[in-house]
Amino acid sequence: MTRIAAVAWNTFREAVRDRVLYNLVFFALLMIAAAILVGQISLGIETIVIVSLGLSAVSIIGLLIAVFTGVGLVSKEMDKRTLYALLAKPVRRWEFLVGKFGGLVLTLTVNTAAMAVGLFLALLFVKHSLDRGDAVVLVAVYFILLKLAIVVALSLLFSCFTSQLLAILFTAGLYVAGLFLSEMRNLSGSRVGPMMQILFSWVSYLLPNFENFNVMAAAAHGKAIPGILILHNTLYAILYCGIVLAGASVVFSRRNLK
Repeated sequence: MTRIAAVAWNTFREAVRDRVLYNLVFFALLMIAAAILVGQISLGIETIVIVSLGLSAVSIIGLLIAVFTGVGLVSKEMDKRTLYALLAKPVRRWEFLVGKFGGLVLTLTVNTAAMAVGLFLALLFVKHSLDRGDAVVLVAVYFILLKLAIVVALSLLFSCFTSQLLAILFTAGLYVAGLFLSEMRNLSGSRVGPMMQILFSWVSYLLPNFENFNVMAAAAHGKAIPGILILHNTLYAILYCGIVLAGASVVFSRRNLK
């Protein structure tokens, strides 16, 4: 655990020094500020507009950080030749991967928290006060963070055996596919053949289910999120990340780094 924590902390420090992350967070906060102006035009639905645009900004910026930074975690270490010196020490390859995953998730947590603070400041500016109903926005932000953790795990998996460009394309493709799982499972027999329908149904259970993490509409309208859904999404994200990281560790352990 000490070695994993050391890798994670160094990954976090390296990511924090990257000015691109600050630019992305600033852009997200700028979008939230723009939502205030849009909300002023949309009389009566200011809160809905601000929460919807604010959460969308947090999700999009977080996704960009997770994909592009996650894909480069392994390849960057190999290009700089720092990976060889690190693995020469008593650090196993799976510990290196888990540490990289933890460091980027910590970076995303800090950035997401900063953007969430900006979102709540925008809400406070418009509403002049916050109530208990606004707590659902925190749940929506938490779900976004869980979703981003899965994306980080996927980007690490693909970066272990392919190029950065292909890893980005694969991760983005799985993310888009994970948003439309219900459509894949409910394909009618008139649109595809019976065998393809069965294939899509099975594949849908292997893909990450990002639909359950999308509660932006409920948060915008102040609807409460069931506690069972919070527990389910938390356990699902932990289990899915664990499986993906285990697969990435197997692939990375067999990779020839010479």
